[in-house]
Amino acid sequence: MRRKLSIFLLISVTVFYSCKAQAEQKKQPNIIFFLVDDLGWTDLGCYGSSFYETPNIDKLAKNGVKFTNAYAACHVCSPTRASILTGKYPATINLTDWLPGRNEFPFQKFSNPKINQHLPYEEITIAEALKVKGYKTAFIGKWHLGEDPSNPVAHGFEMHIPEWDKGWPKKGYFAPFEMKGLEDSKDGDYLTDRLTDEALKYIAINKENPFFLYMSHYAVHDPIQGRKDLVKKYSEKLKNKDKNNNPAYILEGNPDNPNNPSRKELDSLINTPDYEAYKILPKGTVKVKQKQDNVEFAAMVESMDESLGRIIAKLKELGIQDNTIIFFYSDNGGMSAINFGNPKRIVPKAQQDIAYSTSNLPLRGAKGWLYEGGIRVPLIVKWPGKGMQNAESSTPVTSVDIFPTILNMVGFPEGIGKDKEGVDISPLIKGETINRGPIYWHFPHYSNHGMQSPGGAILDGDYKLLEYFENGTVQLFNLKNDIEEQKDLSKIEIEKTKELKEKLHKWRKKVGAQMMKPNPDYNALLKAEL
Repeated sequence: MRRKLSIFLLISVTVFYSCKAQAEQKKQPNIIFFLVDDLGWTDLGCYGSSFYETPNIDKLAKNGVKFTNAYAACHVCSPTRASILTGKYPATINLTDWLPGRNEFPFQKFSNPKINQHLPYEEITIAEALKVKGYKTAFIGKWHLGEDPSNPVAHGFEMHIPEWDKGWPKKGYFAPFEMKGLEDSKDGDYLTDRLTDEALKYIAINKENPFFLYMSHYAVHDPIQGRKDLVKKYSEKLKNKDKNNNPAYILEGNPDNPNNPSRKELDSLINTPDYEAYKILPKGTVKVKQKQDNVEFAAMVESMDESLGRIIAKLKELGIQDNTIIFFYSDNGGMSAINFGNPKRIVPKAQQDIAYSTSNLPLRGAKGWLYEGGIRVPLIVKWPGKGMQNAESSTPVTSVDIFPTILNMVGFPEGIGKDKEGVDISPLIKGETINRGPIYWHFPHYSNHGMQSPGGAILDGDYKLLEYFENGTVQLFNLKNDIEEQKDLSKIEIEKTKELKEKLHKWRKKVGAQMMKPNPDYNALLKAEL
């Protein structure tokens, strides 16, 4: 706490006079950070979906900058959310898995390291920094960065609705929600709509103040429950949808498994009786969804789009649209594979839509994977008066970059936030260029989705290297030529593989990334059965 207070004093002294001068000249811009849970890279019209309808988000992209190579700091939620608020990699703050984290199982060769069970108090958050600038701050929706007393109010937010700290809605998406702050909801109210109601109230109350609204939807995280009118709409739309030639599912294995089947073998196995079920399948394989045809999920996506539209309409009504910066982001890729928190889970064929939400094609993998389907996400930024409109940026960026970018946008003096690991990407929003440098991932845990081994990754230029921890397997892909990550170059481009592996190891050492230790209860026979 002493360190935190000293940083606050430094910031306060440094910005006092600049804040005063700017307040006399012009009101600081409002900031809305609109975060969606489990939204895949191609789950929006402006990113290529032909089934989900997202007119408000598509319009935001036309009025701002769409990033085509934006990444989440992790393929599950809590670590990415921590990176957004702190500007640091999950490995640096030792919050590398969803909270509280996956259970231990005897088929796992290594034990999961102990991680922080809440956002560290000593880390300065965006909300705390903006409060020094005179901003009002509010957090509406999903927190999932620790339970009381480590709630949003303990980390710089003046308001938190609802007061519920888990990563999913307590009673689903339909009222009664049984979450404090939403007690006045009527039976049948839809959660995405109710959270938006609270956001509109907050914006109206604070229209004369600079405010930071962190609009953090539970949608489109499971349970997959769409609003009834929209489910009906998409059920009709699905009847008339052109059928493509994609299979409904493909098999994926674990690349760190020495006996991992080849792509050709996987495509053959999926048509055999042993692979008919929706569970962990022989040879440690799982099914990955290949079509966007889940009508419940489609309804959830459109409800979320409506939420953004309502918020933008309120800004227009109050005359503050041109002084409000909007970020639109997702915390990880789409859920195209079953959540195997319980490895014995079996999903009945008739209930596929509760376990598989979307397809991430052309990306490989899904939430819980280090492949692009787990970590590449949509990012759109609208910066009125300063940012480009109807523009795209292909420069790779990541969630760690959000903190320094916002600080620059609101005019923090140079040097403030130097402990942050992200890069200020505001020049990209203005149409300029930057050298972003490598982006890193570290996940010393077993994934609930996909049964993937623990591992890490580095993206440097066009090349991405993945390293798995059980058997030291390495994969190398050139994403410019192979966005599908099907052509492993690790045994062809030997020097590039060596170079990136050394960079990744050096970074892990620099940030003190926790590594895994042998599981004392490991049972090799159980491992062999997977």
